[in-house]
Amino acid sequence: MPITFLFLVHRMLDGIWIESLRYFAGASGVALLCWLLARRIAHRRIQTRRATNADRLREVRQSMWSMAVFAFVDLITVVLIAVGAIAFNDGPPVLTTILWQTAALIVMHDAYFYWMHRGMHHKTMFRLLHSVHHLSRTPTSWAAYSFATGEAAFEAVIVPLMVAALTLAAPAEPWAVFIFLGHQIARNAFGHAGFELAWPGFTRSPWTGWLTTTVHHDLHHSEGRYNFGLYFTWWDRWLGTEHPRYHERFEAVVNRRRETAGQKMPVHGAVSP
Repeated sequence: MPITFLFLVHRMLDGIWIESLRYFAGASGVALLCWLLARRIAHRRIQTRRATNADRLREVRQSMWSMAVFAFVDLITVVLIAVGAIAFNDGPPVLTTILWQTAALIVMHDAYFYWMHRGMHHKTMFRLLHSVHHLSRTPTSWAAYSFATGEAAFEAVIVPLMVAALTLAAPAEPWAVFIFLGHQIARNAFGHAGFELAWPGFTRSPWTGWLTTTVHHDLHHSEGRYNFGLYFTWWDRWLGTEHPRYHERFEAVVNRRRETAGQKMPVHGAVSP
């Protein structure tokens, strides 16, 4: 099919529709889960401050703008397919290929996100690109895509490039991309949920400690100078950017007794780049 202006417009509208489905499924799914479990997890609320409806509306509005940016940047995929840099497997799915490509996408994305995210906390970059996301001092799942235009573009551009990298080894499996994108929005929404659902000892276990938690990212929103990782704690630990009291803060939340949930807890410090 020739790449015409109308084709690109249709492709972009399709992209907005798909991104909207992912965002609203992930953000509303996590919000609904927290609402259904409200009584059981009230004592696991991370901050004493509560997000307002105005906060949520701002997060949704900004996320909707980000989805339009995502769809526009995704037109890169059309070009890469047209020039042969991206090839998808159009035959029967291969399970082993799906597994390694999904793992590769997640690991590559985590590495890219750490360095991009950390770079955006440089003073100049923070003001231009990242300060909009940090308007959510007390984030909710609706903040998952609440980005300024520039940050949304940086967030989106890596996906077609990663898929192109997969193509160097084997045609990309559509299921691998689908699973990766579902994992991405789910982890993103849970990271902003405001409640910690993991269990005591999670952050120090060799089996689970390499995974980020909601407390991990919530500390980033409330204090700003630490915890730049997305899915894994590797980069923060290797490079000394993990919050020095992360484990302590995590255990304080997950071991809090239900009857003390309403008592005042220290509010985290101000966000700074």
